[in-house]
Amino acid sequence: MRATDLQTLIDWLMDGARSARTPMALLSQTCERLVDAGLPLWRVGAFVQTLHPDAFGRSFVWRPSAEVVVGTIDFDMPESPEFTRNPLAILYSSGHEVRYRLDDPESRRFPFFDEMRAEGVTDYIALPLVFTDGTIHASSWTTKASDGFTDEQLEALRKIVAPFARLGEIFAWRRTAVTLLDTYVGNRAGERILAGEIRRGHAETMQAAIWLSDLRGFTALSDRLAPEIVVDILNQYFDCQVPAIRKHGGEILKFMGDGLLAVFPIAKDGGNLGEVCGRVLDAAREARVNVDAMHYPSEEAIERFRFGVALHIGGILFGNIGGSSRLDFTCIGPAVNLAARLEKIASRLHRTVVASAAFAGVGASGWTDLGEFPIAGFSKAQRVYGLADETPLQG
Repeated sequence: MRATDLQTLIDWLMDGARSARTPMALLSQTCERLVDAGLPLWRVGAFVQTLHPDAFGRSFVWRPSAEVVVGTIDFDMPESPEFTRNPLAILYSSGHEVRYRLDDPESRRFPFFDEMRAEGVTDYIALPLVFTDGTIHASSWTTKASDGFTDEQLEALRKIVAPFARLGEIFAWRRTAVTLLDTYVGNRAGERILAGEIRRGHAETMQAAIWLSDLRGFTALSDRLAPEIVVDILNQYFDCQVPAIRKHGGEILKFMGDGLLAVFPIAKDGGNLGEVCGRVLDAAREARVNVDAMHYPSEEAIERFRFGVALHIGGILFGNIGGSSRLDFTCIGPAVNLAARLEKIASRLHRTVVASAAFAGVGASGWTDLGEFPIAGFSKAQRVYGLADETPLQG
């Protein structure tokens, strides 16, 4: 292996690997540079734990002349036989490198190596990727060379893993920041926060379709059931709505107890108004079916659930609101207030889905006029519409 090429690679990594803009590119370009320097790599993997509500970590696997394959590792993986019988389990438990020649009888105790031998792999080394906070992640390197890795080649791999880990950590923290912002404040808000809009008062006016819903009988439910059960019910209840809202282009802004506030942005020229309202209505119908099918066994009986959602269109102010160093990215405005009032009317009328005249007027078919109602805080009564295919439920 050429020492000058190895040093060039190390310098490239230490300088930030500027040509690699993604973790996939970082792995691919690192492996390609090692191969060009004379190191006969076959399958190379990088495995990084993540801070994500739905995933334990991610895997990246490189092979020559192929795209890097990215996989998700779920939370059950660390306890699974697939992992506990993998050589990486030794690395994670010890924090030290793991080396096996695949002609060594000892390697037969790992089913993973059976797959590697079938591909013609002769040698394997797993090297820890130690992040600055002390957490241990992993990399694995294999070759199909008949004599396996030479001592010089192994030393080269050991030299590059430290700068490689530094860059892997940077990519991991960037992804963590995006994931957590998306999870806790929403995609649109998260993008704006990462773009630097973090000062109090930063806000924009936008037109949006507004979704405001809540769970019927939540106060009585909370009084009857243990708090842990109520939390579980709420999570299942929100699962009936959130995927439908996101699938149809909405963004979740707030969970307020059993309440949910979401917006579906409308183009400034209003050219997509009808299309947006159609998607909102599709999401409402889908959520209605999901909640209707939801049930929860309790000591007393099988709990069934109902909810209500109010739909409206209007201008909102979307941005940073709060005090000093504690801010919230949210939306305010009369349109939001009206949606909240309409949701209360939906409860009084035993309706699941109601809409303002502004929303129902975009696609008049499918709605029925429920009458005019005085709205607290508004000078004029508001006409309210319900879905024509919906029969009001009593009680």
